[in-house]
Amino acid sequence: MAEKTHEFQAEVAKLLHIVAHSLYSETEIFLRELVSNASDACDRLRYAALTQPELTEGDSDYKVVLTVDNGAKTLTISDNGIGMSEQDMVDNLGTIARSGTSNFVDQLTGDAAKDVSVIGQFGVGFYSSFMVADKVEVISRKAGENAAYKWQSDGMGAYTISDADRDQRGTTIILHMKKDAEEYLDPVRIRHVVRTYADHIALPVVLKATEEDKEDEVLNTASALWTRPKSEITEDQYKEFYHHTGQAYDSPWMTLHSKVEGTLEYTMLVFIPESQPFDLFSPERKSQLKLYVKRVFITDECDELVPPYLRFLKGVVDSEDLPLNVSREMLQNNPVLRKIRSGLVKKVIGELEKRAKKDSEGFHKFWDAFGAVLKEGIYEDAENGDRLLKLSVFKSTHGENYSTLEDYMGRMKEGQDTIYYITGDDMDALRKSPQLEGFKAKGVEVLLLADPVDSFWLSRISEFEGKALKSVTRGTAELDKLDGDEGDGKKDDKDDAEGNLDLLVAAFKQALEGRVKDVRISKRLTESPVCLVADDGDMDIHLERVLKAHKQLGGMESQRILEVNPGHPLMQKLQAKAELGGASDTLSEAALLLLDQAFIVEGEAINDPVEFSRRMANFMAQGLG
Repeated sequence: MAEKTHEFQAEVAKLLHIVAHSLYSETEIFLRELVSNASDACDRLRYAALTQPELTEGDSDYKVVLTVDNGAKTLTISDNGIGMSEQDMVDNLGTIARSGTSNFVDQLTGDAAKDVSVIGQFGVGFYSSFMVADKVEVISRKAGENAAYKWQSDGMGAYTISDADRDQRGTTIILHMKKDAEEYLDPVRIRHVVRTYADHIALPVVLKATEEDKEDEVLNTASALWTRPKSEITEDQYKEFYHHTGQAYDSPWMTLHSKVEGTLEYTMLVFIPESQPFDLFSPERKSQLKLYVKRVFITDECDELVPPYLRFLKGVVDSEDLPLNVSREMLQNNPVLRKIRSGLVKKVIGELEKRAKKDSEGFHKFWDAFGAVLKEGIYEDAENGDRLLKLSVFKSTHGENYSTLEDYMGRMKEGQDTIYYITGDDMDALRKSPQLEGFKAKGVEVLLLADPVDSFWLSRISEFEGKALKSVTRGTAELDKLDGDEGDGKKDDKDDAEGNLDLLVAAFKQALEGRVKDVRISKRLTESPVCLVADDGDMDIHLERVLKAHKQLGGMESQRILEVNPGHPLMQKLQAKAELGGASDTLSEAALLLLDQAFIVEGEAINDPVEFSRRMANFMAQGLG
């Protein structure tokens, strides 16, 4: 095959530029990434050989070999894993072939400290080679195939692929070291990096003998970290294993390492990250855990192992009871896997409950990152949904801090038998919502729910410990039966004005016929002139907006009720006009203008912006006149 030249994918080209120019303070990570990739290649061949033993060609002694050539100024990392075909090289070394690549490019800033974390999140560690090498060669032969190929690049925008010679399967990476990276040709430096970052690798990492060293040297412990007793594992070792298995650069927020024995045996070494991975809200909602059977890697795409609402978990689950030749089809609806999943979920929720009680501040940081995902379980997990709801924390009108539902109940007003909430897209907008005015005046706390999932779990949960959950944007406010302080100590003249708005309400109903379900006097408004609410039997305003945005309403969009504030000066002046028996056009225009205003406050588009602008200009002109 003649040598072929390929251009890097645009995302890779930008990444390589940042790697080459910005990340020198973190150069040693290149060796961790390449050794980790080599280990993964061996894991994948070990699994493939369960059903295709001919792939190993009698060589099942998996290892990673590091070779230093001081004369040529090269460092070579070689493995006898699954290897790559020509197309694999294009897919794996020239493309970031994962979802979210545009998101990836957006996050690359050129700031070294920030971009190290981003690169780790996206699992593109191979490109860290160009931090230390001005040319990289990759020679690989895929297991079960005879052809070998050579990939070569200087990291400047293009790469070549050509035929190569390689007697055995696997991959060899040859790094032609830059002048300022020749420290990595020193065996002492290599030993330090491998023992620091790759001691957990479950196969030997061998330093090839040089002229000075007569024998090859195994640099790592070479046993699966999760099989060791917890007392023998340091925090740094846990952290490096998390980096390896989770393709992450942050620190784990929580580490769960336990072995379950009895009728079912399995070991779990699971981490909760400190920060969100880039694909946390990807529609696929894929699991991040790796499944092993008797220390043999099976798959890292086992969605049956953990529910989607725990997809932020990273780490390993190793089963003693699944067959080694378990297939993807066998994993689906497997009773052993279902029991492991149940035990894992209970363990994680239990540890979160302990942390929430022991360290509320730390738990709130976790909630900032993963609360919106965990709440999916309230809606989806019938078995654990109630525990998750009790664990959940929320912002409210009580202050800036998080509160549990139990905290809320402890602050409820005398006579209050309902937990009130409001849903929306933005926390600041929720705090300013006109529907909250009457509740604030009465000193009644309202939960502020700004995650998209909130509208969905609330459609399944109607009460908590005997107290009904109710949206302040639906039905009547029911504030009359609550004892409370008026917010500013002033007498509310709403009651005095209510009986005087009959003519205005009738005029508004006539003007808005077909546009709203009803017009009525508001019990919840104290400052704003109008607001929109849903009728008791209708869908919550925000849930309907979410479903509409995803085209899932199916033509079931409902009309809203327009509530008017009888104590507002504008309403009283409009009522006065109504009592004069004329100015019907003015009242109709006012009704339409106020309806559009109410839609704008709700964050919804108005039907006719041009007409809204015209009405607004006319009313301003009348006022100035």
